[in-house]
Amino acid sequence: MKKIVISLGGSILIPSVEKNRIRQYVPVLAEIARGHQLFVVVGGGGEARRYIEAVRALAIDEGTADEIGILVTRLNATVLVAAMGDAVYPKVAESHAEAKKFAEHKKCVVMGGITPGQTTDAVAAVLAERVRADVFINVTSVDGIYSADPKKDPSATRYDYLTPRQLLEIVGKDQLTAGLNTVLDVIAARVVERSGIPLVVLDGTDPENLRLAVMEGKYRGSVVAAKKVRPLPL
Repeated sequence: MKKIVISLGGSILIPSVEKNRIRQYVPVLAEIARGHQLFVVVGGGGEARRYIEAVRALAIDEGTADEIGILVTRLNATVLVAAMGDAVYPKVAESHAEAKKFAEHKKCVVMGGITPGQTTDAVAAVLAERVRADVFINVTSVDGIYSADPKKDPSATRYDYLTPRQLLEIVGKDQLTAGLNTVLDVIAARVVERSGIPLVVLDGTDPENLRLAVMEGKYRGSVVAAKKVRPLPL
């Protein structure tokens, strides 16, 4: 049984409470979990950013804003756990140690954020390292890693493959603040480099893209690895 860690962006799963993709993601994650040991780290999405903006308007410090963002990620994770039923361990893991312990039950494990100053992408990257995952998948709103933000720069180049060092050069310019919304933050990129675990970045706006990637190896995205590999399907 292969181990998969998925960083499921909040902007993908729950861009807002009213416009969420939980119903569409449940069967996909359940299918993957039947054949693999699956860990899912859920982000905060639009709701977390709304709270963080409100906190900043009150002149509250960034550390507290981070803490509030973490609470929102755990709320999102709790909703996903409830929706997945028997396919998932019935409690949101609040640490990497808990996630490893819950995985002993051979069910999908879900968690949100855990540490102020650290995005859920970084949480997922460290979790992948700690459970010795076979692949780390970042499910986001773009179809891979680009030389610049493709939503702002139409001339941005998408990479099919790049090394961890090249990834760090791209993401290293981002400033770390509460509610950061980038394809991957620099902390996560550094963990990917040191762990040597292949990273796949793909578009999750359609959950079927994730299913096809894991189950059939059909996807348009970017692979980050020291050597050119095709880490999916497993």
